[in-house]
Amino acid sequence: MSSYDFLLLGGRHEKPSSPATIEVRSPFDGSLVGRVPEARHTDVDRAVSLARQAIDEGPWPHTSGAERADALDRLLVSLQKRSGAMAETITREMGSPISFSHAGQVFASHMILDYYAKLARSFAFEERREAMIGSALVRHPPVGVAAAIVPWNVPLFTIMLKLAPALAAGCAVVVKPAPETPLDAYLLAEALDEAEIPKGIVSILPAGREVGEYLVTHPGVDKVAFTGSTAAGRRIAVLCGERLRRVTLELGGKSAAILCDDVDLATAIPSLVGAGVLNNGQACVAQTRILAPRSRYAECVDALAAAMRALPVGDPLDPATAIGPLVAERQRDRVEGYIAKGRAEGARVVTGGGRPAGLTTGWFVEPTLFADVDNTMTIARDEIFGPVLAVIPYQGDDEAVRLANDSEYGLSGSVWTSDPARGLALAKRMRSGTSNVNHFMMAMSSPFGGCKASGLGRELGPEGLRAYLEPQTICLAPGVETV
Repeated sequence: MSSYDFLLLGGRHEKPSSPATIEVRSPFDGSLVGRVPEARHTDVDRAVSLARQAIDEGPWPHTSGAERADALDRLLVSLQKRSGAMAETITREMGSPISFSHAGQVFASHMILDYYAKLARSFAFEERREAMIGSALVRHPPVGVAAAIVPWNVPLFTIMLKLAPALAAGCAVVVKPAPETPLDAYLLAEALDEAEIPKGIVSILPAGREVGEYLVTHPGVDKVAFTGSTAAGRRIAVLCGERLRRVTLELGGKSAAILCDDVDLATAIPSLVGAGVLNNGQACVAQTRILAPRSRYAECVDALAAAMRALPVGDPLDPATAIGPLVAERQRDRVEGYIAKGRAEGARVVTGGGRPAGLTTGWFVEPTLFADVDNTMTIARDEIFGPVLAVIPYQGDDEAVRLANDSEYGLSGSVWTSDPARGLALAKRMRSGTSNVNHFMMAMSSPFGGCKASGLGRELGPEGLRAYLEPQTICLAPGVETV
C-alpha cells in the first residue's frame, strides 16, 4: 500500500490543512491500495498563491523556450525511470489492463512530454510582422496560472495533456487529480522534484468536485483545462464564462465507426474492437457505435461477436487480460443500467450482457455486443463508459455519414474500408474533432478535442501550446523595429 502524508504545494512537500484523507481501493479485489491527504480550500489558496508569486515575480515565465525544453527533458527522464511503477499503480487504482497502462497510460504520456520539449525549442515565441507604418512585434508570453482538473480513466495521460504544454509555455500549474486515482500523481511529484522543476510552478491537490469548483473560480487562476464529463464541463464553462476566464474542455463522446461494404473484416475487426473497449470501455474516444452496411450486417455482427467473446476478462495485472474491472461499483451499476435499458428498448444482446463467471470479486461487466440497434435508442445516444458496443445498420455512404453525425457528441470517429480514397472522403464528412481511416491512433503533433457536446478548444499539437499563451502585439515606429 502507498501512503502519503503531504501535499505538493509549489513543488514542496507541505502538511495539508486538514486531517481528511482519500482511501484508494482496488476495483479488482477491494483491497486498500493507498491513502493520500484530501486537499481543502485553504490548500488551494496556498497553491495558487505560490503559483501566482512564481508567475508575477519569478524567472520561470521569462525563461527561453530552450530552457523550458531542458526542464521537460529532465522530467521525461525522471518519469521513464518510474515507468513500471507508474503503470502498475494506475492499474491498481482504476483497473486498467496492465498492457494498456504501459502503452496508453504511461508511454503515451512520455510521448506528449517529448513532443512539447521539441516544440518549445522550435516555437516562435516572438516574431516580427509587417505593419502599415513601422512593424509589429508579436509576443507569446504564458497565460499565467493554469488549473488542470483531470479524470480517473487515464489520469497521468490527461495530466500530461495539460502540464506539458503549460510548462513549455512558461505557466505555473495547479493539478487536481480525481479522488479515485491520486496515487500516480504522487509518483509524478517525485519525478518533478528529481527533475528540479522550479519551486512554485507545480502543485498537486487530490480532492473532490467541491474543491475542484473552488479552484476553477479562484481569482488567482488565469486559465482552466478540464477533462471529464459533459455535465461537469457545462458547469465549468458557465463559471469560466462569468469570469471571462480562458478554458479548454475535453468532454464526452459517443463515437461512430463506419464499416464500409468493401471492408476486410479479418483485418478491421481486431483493431476496431480494441478501439471500442480500450481501457475496459472507459475512454471518451471509444468507438462504441458500429455502423454496418445492411448488405453485410449479419456478417459484421458475427465477426464482432466472435472477437468480443475472445477477449480475456480478469485480473488487470495479468498481461493476458484484455478487460479488467470497472473503476467502482457505481460505474458497474451505471453500465448494467444501460444494458437493461438496451434490452427494454428492443436491442438484441448478441454476447455478454451480464457479469463474467468465475470472478467473485471486482466490478466486472462482460464485454457486451448489441445488435438490431436504432440510432435513437438510449444505448446509441448516451456515453455508457463500459465495454458495450452497439451495431447499427445503414444503407449507403450518405446514410452512414448522417447516422455518424446524428449525435450530441463530436469527439472521434473512424472509417474502415478497402478503398483509402473512399475512407478519407467519408472521414472528412464526419463532424468530429478526430477521425481515423483503417486504424485508431492519436497524433501527438496534431490537435485533439471535440465539437458539439464533446468540448471546447484543443489539446496536443501547436494548438495545445497556444492554449497556454497570451498573444501580445507591440507596434513599433520606424527605427524602433531595429532595436
